[in-house]
Amino acid sequence: MDIPQTRYTRSGDVNIAYQVVGESSPDIVFIPSLTHHIELVWENPPQARFFEALASMGRLLLFDKRGTGMSDRVVGVPTLEARMDDIRAVMDAAGSERAALIGLGEGGPLCALFAATYPERTTGLVLLNTLPRTTRSPELPWLPTRAEVERRIEEMVRLWGDPHSAEESFARGSPSATEEEARGFARVMRLSVSPGAAAAYLRMNVDVDIRGVLPLIRVPTLVMSRTELASLDIRNARYLAEHIPGARLVELPGRDFAPQLGDVERLVGELRDFLAGITAEQRWEIEPDRVLATVLFTDIVGATTRAAELGDRRWRELLEQHHDVIRGRLSRFRGRELDTAGDGFFAAFDGPARAIQCACAIRDGIADLGLDVRAGLHTGECERVGDKITGIAVHIGARVAAIAEPREVLVSRTVRDLVAGSGIELVDRGEHELKGVPGTWRLFAVEAD
Repeated sequence: MDIPQTRYTRSGDVNIAYQVVGESSPDIVFIPSLTHHIELVWENPPQARFFEALASMGRLLLFDKRGTGMSDRVVGVPTLEARMDDIRAVMDAAGSERAALIGLGEGGPLCALFAATYPERTTGLVLLNTLPRTTRSPELPWLPTRAEVERRIEEMVRLWGDPHSAEESFARGSPSATEEEARGFARVMRLSVSPGAAAAYLRMNVDVDIRGVLPLIRVPTLVMSRTELASLDIRNARYLAEHIPGARLVELPGRDFAPQLGDVERLVGELRDFLAGITAEQRWEIEPDRVLATVLFTDIVGATTRAAELGDRRWRELLEQHHDVIRGRLSRFRGRELDTAGDGFFAAFDGPARAIQCACAIRDGIADLGLDVRAGLHTGECERVGDKITGIAVHIGARVAAIAEPREVLVSRTVRDLVAGSGIELVDRGEHELKGVPGTWRLFAVEAD
């Protein structure tokens, strides 16, 4: 097969390289593990055959993640929501309203977050050889420790320039690979990204935790994993399937992490059956009424006292300036104003990192007016009611804001888990009871700088 034409689309300020293969329905977006190069992969026979098989099931959209392959190099490590923007940009450029997402390895959490955030653009979700988080926790004791993960990353960087070591590493993860196949896979990986960028990307994923997102996924989901992988316990797949409503689990015998190797026929057959079962009537006629969103609440500290000091007219003028600052920041960070009550704002975002950045910008902008604000954020499932959103997540966000100190941006643990690796520094504020909300909640404050 000839190499498909590579096109480019803009995602913010970044050029993303993508390809469209096939013509039938449904649209399929494949997110690889770590990295690949959308032209070099077609020179690798097992990879080419796998993509041809996917393209026979629908219209396949492939792209190089920002900072890798033929896409623009970037400064720093992209957040999960920036990478979700890249998926949307590719879908928009290809004229795809909705697509099934297939995430391999650490590409799985990104696909899961996209499906929960944009269910109206997701027809189905496939999590292939993936996991809910990278490092050990009390709930997932079989995962490696942070120190073990860090040692693996350091070893990978140290040996990155050695083709023989790269081939051996690939063969350990996919032992069915012939020497030539391992050499081909290792070459694609080495030429797709620099060792430093690969290490930064992997370190960003060390703290990513999507356990809180899993119950909020409402699209048809297939969780599939091979049972004898050297570096991935099958309990990860079972955990994912248990916590995603209605998810189907398929355990495949085999030791190969790469889906292009081993018993490819059965794996492809399961994918084909799943995609065939996603009918247009099931997903396209029903507008999702529940979505994952990050809610932001702000209010002025000591507003009543300040209003009494200034008088009605001067307070009204100051309040109008306050509103202008907040609306300007919401526009800048893609926030959506949902309600304004006196000196308080309620807004929603499709990404927690942007919401935090907006809250900090609001805090600093309002300080220039001689006012202090407090802000609270939470990410959770919200119910759409017309142009508004409601639900327990909204109440939690409001209660978090109520606890915040003057000039403090306070966030829930779910927000913390989803902004891992973004460069946002958070300080643990301990466990709190939220009025009217069951249980205790661990909260975190954004560093003042």
